[in-house]
Amino acid sequence: MKTADSLKYQFKRIDGKGYKAYKDIKGQYSFPQFQIIIDHVQGDPFAAPSRIRVKVDRNSSGFEEDTTSNRSRTVALCDFLTRQFYTNCKKLSRVNRGTGKSGLITIAQPGQEILERSSMVINENFVEARFFMGLPAHGRRISGNDADIMFFEELPAIVAASLFAANLNRNALYQHIKTSEDADILRGQLKESGLIGFVADGALLPRASGIDQRPMDRERSVVFQSPQSLKAEARLPNAGKITGMGIPKGVTLIVGGGYHGKSTLLNALELGIYNHIPGDGRERAVTLPDTVKIRAADGRNIEHVDISAFINNLPQAKDTLAFSTQNASGSTSQAANISEAIEAGAKVLLLDEDTSATNFMIRDHRMQQLVTKDKEPITPFIDKIRQLYHDKDISTVLVMGGSGDYFSVSDHVIQMTDYIPSDVTDRAHYIANQFDTHRMNEGGNQFGGINQRIPMPQSFNPYRSKNRVKITAPRTREIVFGRTSIDLWDIDQLVDISQTRGVGFAIHYATRYMDGKHNLRQIVERVIQGIDKGSLDILVPYITGDIARFRGIELAAAINRIRTLKVKCVQSRLKCQV
Repeated sequence: MKTADSLKYQFKRIDGKGYKAYKDIKGQYSFPQFQIIIDHVQGDPFAAPSRIRVKVDRNSSGFEEDTTSNRSRTVALCDFLTRQFYTNCKKLSRVNRGTGKSGLITIAQPGQEILERSSMVINENFVEARFFMGLPAHGRRISGNDADIMFFEELPAIVAASLFAANLNRNALYQHIKTSEDADILRGQLKESGLIGFVADGALLPRASGIDQRPMDRERSVVFQSPQSLKAEARLPNAGKITGMGIPKGVTLIVGGGYHGKSTLLNALELGIYNHIPGDGRERAVTLPDTVKIRAADGRNIEHVDISAFINNLPQAKDTLAFSTQNASGSTSQAANISEAIEAGAKVLLLDEDTSATNFMIRDHRMQQLVTKDKEPITPFIDKIRQLYHDKDISTVLVMGGSGDYFSVSDHVIQMTDYIPSDVTDRAHYIANQFDTHRMNEGGNQFGGINQRIPMPQSFNPYRSKNRVKITAPRTREIVFGRTSIDLWDIDQLVDISQTRGVGFAIHYATRYMDGKHNLRQIVERVIQGIDKGSLDILVPYITGDIARFRGIELAAAINRIRTLKVKCVQSRLKCQV
């Protein structure tokens, strides 16, 4: 290992030279309180910033054993330290030091969710931060003096303020850890309680705006209060006894007037798969881990998906047991999204009428009289929703403000009024009995099968040129995979660009299991098992701090949206051989 003085000497030696001379600083250096590892040096001031690590001895860091006594606490501590490091980078470094990214010191920016990330590693031996630095230059000439300031003044100040327990707010640290641990335990109690979701009394669900996921000001918002009939209790190791609204298995409708909080509640449930930071308002709003938000996605690619439960008898006898299109309609995309979610292992579906295809959701009595079933290929969701529960044990939570026909197929109906829920199940069922809509059930006696598909490895080409793998995430809902762009705009439960980047690399990693025998779910499960046994590091051929944990469900969804995807079907009766 080289000394800190040798790094200082290098900056003096290469000052004023061409930018590529920075390559000489790559390596590991010993500083008084930590080590610096320079893993990758950018080739240009305008290129992606250099990848750097700082490693602090665990004993010297001062973090007590109980901060990492289980996986939940370890993830939360890493998340907390990443936030501290990010804040201190902004506070203690000066960005504008020349051209391009000169002067940048940053780490992956967390949002409202507590996620497992590659940005911070903690074990019994060390605490390691993985971050990025824009090595300074004027034009394309090295600014050695500025680099010296960054590495010998700013970075040590950031490390001291972020990675040593004595310099952190102990109460805030433990609140972060305990809040996350309680959420994990609360989520783990749902299944044994017969619930698919829980929203604690006092939760603050409204967000600051449609593009700002921070909580709305409490003085302008209404806190959550559960109806007595749905009130549930839970005991948590840190918060103790709490109460809130439990959402039972089955079919639950969320109804109410516009702007009264229906979609706000559904949004809290769709993000209840994640833990949230203290002060977010949704710290104790949780759902089962395999909860999936479903919406229509016009224009998406569909590759040999069994949508026959919802769509049959298409013109020109097009096969719906293995349906394919490069430009799906709203109804066919929603049918495919449900089938793919089931194929990937979903146990709870969340739908909002505002983002659903109308003709997929309902056909009323009058339309049934005008357009008879033999002329309508679509079986509406209303006629499949109960079969989905009885045949597949898949529950549904549905926001519905425009069709009371769903009262007849619901187990529970929650009405939102001024963001406060009330249980109107009895009233809704009474109305359903009093006012017969006279519509005919078009769903048959069973939900139907879901075809398991086998992805073919030749579908996935991550190479931009002959020897160059290109996998990037330009934004949270897009992956560039080789020469292909994967549009994920309809995957609402991807919340962080680091997750999206991880999914992109996971697709490439998953190809090692694509042998023409394993189906998509089996392949995805193997990837997740590999991460569980190792870490997110298995996905990327180099060490980087900008990968975050995702679910297998999102990985499967991304694979399904690759326009080059080719599959073969497990069932030989289906004509979807490549």
